[in-house]
Amino acid sequence: MSKTEVLQRIKDTGLLPVLRAASVEEALTLARAIEAGGITALEVTMTVPNAVEVIQSLVRQSGDRILIGAGTVLDPETARACILAGALFIISPALNLKTIELCHRYSVAVIPGALTPTEVVTAWEAGADVVKVFPCSALGGAKYLKALKAPLPQIELIPTGGVSLTTASEFLAAGAFALGVGADLVNPKAVADGKPEIITQIAKQYVEIIRKSRAHED
Repeated sequence: MSKTEVLQRIKDTGLLPVLRAASVEEALTLARAIEAGGITALEVTMTVPNAVEVIQSLVRQSGDRILIGAGTVLDPETARACILAGALFIISPALNLKTIELCHRYSVAVIPGALTPTEVVTAWEAGADVVKVFPCSALGGAKYLKALKAPLPQIELIPTGGVSLTTASEFLAAGAFALGVGADLVNPKAVADGKPEIITQIAKQYVEIIRKSRAHED
């Protein structure tokens, strides 16, 4: 899948769940629950034990059904390992210029993290495909995203931090390319309790919010 196709799929899906799990088995269960809810992209963070192995397993089992990317990638060496494992996009909570350069070399979508206007523009000028605004909630959530988009409409932004079922529509209205969402959706406790259907139901609610927001835009 080309980088352009990956980015379009992320935009169409509208949501990037941040998958954190205690094991490969738990990660696979979470991924299946998310997919059952209609979300076809997710980010495996490097804080997951054996994260590269998890990416390989998810890519092998999901094929083209789910876009698998890597998150919390802090350096180009980790980015390369994830790409070789099959990750189709690389996300970071911070800005590392060498990681962007590495992703360009492999023609893989790269979404570095930034917070201030200067950081956002620096990431964009360095070749970021989309910029992750993190932690967005720390500076006002959707209102801050809207303030960033006003002078920077040409830069696509994914807010992460503070995204929930309650705030999702506000972030979309503020101009988000897609939403990064963590514990509000990807709840390992639901899996530990043997109730992955809880995650599926929440995923369906997010999908409906995104559908309604985009219908309103049209």
